[in-house]
Amino acid sequence: MQFRAYIQILALLGINNLNATQTAQKLETEVARKVSIGYQLYLPEKYEAEKDSKWPVILFLHGAGERGDNLEKVTVHGPPKLVRNGQDFPFVIISPKCPKNQLWDNEALVALLDHVLVNHRCDPARVYLTGLSMGGFGTFSLGLAHPEKFAAIAPVCGGGEWIKVYAAKRSKPEAFKNLGVWAFHGGRDNVVKPEQSKRMIDALKKAGCKDVQFTIYPEAGHDSWTKTYDNPKLFEWFLSHSR
Repeated sequence: MQFRAYIQILALLGINNLNATQTAQKLETEVARKVSIGYQLYLPEKYEAEKDSKWPVILFLHGAGERGDNLEKVTVHGPPKLVRNGQDFPFVIISPKCPKNQLWDNEALVALLDHVLVNHRCDPARVYLTGLSMGGFGTFSLGLAHPEKFAAIAPVCGGGEWIKVYAAKRSKPEAFKNLGVWAFHGGRDNVVKPEQSKRMIDALKKAGCKDVQFTIYPEAGHDSWTKTYDNPKLFEWFLSHSR
């Protein structure tokens, strides 16, 4: 009686096929999207004179406080600040702008990077990625999503999802293994705890990334970027890496 009642209920619901099945399916298609991103572009002093040179590239990601429409705010910290203050670098430096209330978009950043590499005399084997705070998170995220794009990355007071370390190792093992990583953090950072960087660094080492370093400034708070970018050794370290 219970089974008959069950059949009657199914019939009322319009469910008549007791042999219905679900099957595994797969969709493969291309999804196009429009990308719009503002950025500051720095070309070395000798860029025009040295027509045969291929220049190394730094992609710099700012923090959350610089989001919005004002491109000048990109220059308040990091390499673009040093450029604004008159320092000459032997790099093409790309400093994009993240829109208000958004996070860094990996697809947009890759599109921007590819655009600059194609349209300027850049060396694709010497492309470096760095960023601070929200940009430090963006550096871990983009660097692990596309280790084949970068020779080395330098996240500053950032963090991320350690599971992405193992995803990068599985999907692009050779590029992952050879990616240089040097992370920086303030020991007294109360905005982004230094444990955020340490967790990522520990995962990278455990996963077999060969060149991993971690610098903690014991007395520094959230601003660990000033010491980092004021240190010429960071840029020398970048140039010691190529793909």
